[in-house]
Amino acid sequence: MAKLHVGFVSPERELWSGEADMVIAKTVEGEIGILPNHAPVLGVLVEGGVLRVKRDGELDLVAAVHGGFISVADNQVSVLAEVAELGSEVDVAATKDALQRAQASIEADQADADARLEAKRAAARLRAAGEEV
Repeated sequence: MAKLHVGFVSPERELWSGEADMVIAKTVEGEIGILPNHAPVLGVLVEGGVLRVKRDGELDLVAAVHGGFISVADNQVSVLAEVAELGSEVDVAATKDALQRAQASIEADQADADARLEAKRAAARLRAAGEEV
């Protein structure tokens, strides 16, 4: 069976590169699942989304993704994230604290755009780490 070659980068670093069976990402038009031989597509990734890379015989690679693009052509998947963090690298306790602070600000009706953005990003980081949000 054909495989996908996936390259996943952010401005800071290459997060992952390798072979995969499926990639799932959330775009502004909805969630997209990419299998081998997928039609070419270019999608805009949402702020606070989760990217999942399914690999045969291995655990899924999961990452919090905050904006960027996904491009698919000829079994090549390129994920260009504005900001991204692998689920395995998330400091769960610190992220839960950040989410609670942002939610408290939102509930007190004192939230600015930064607090809403922080809440969205913290929730995505926790989902990437396998936590319920």
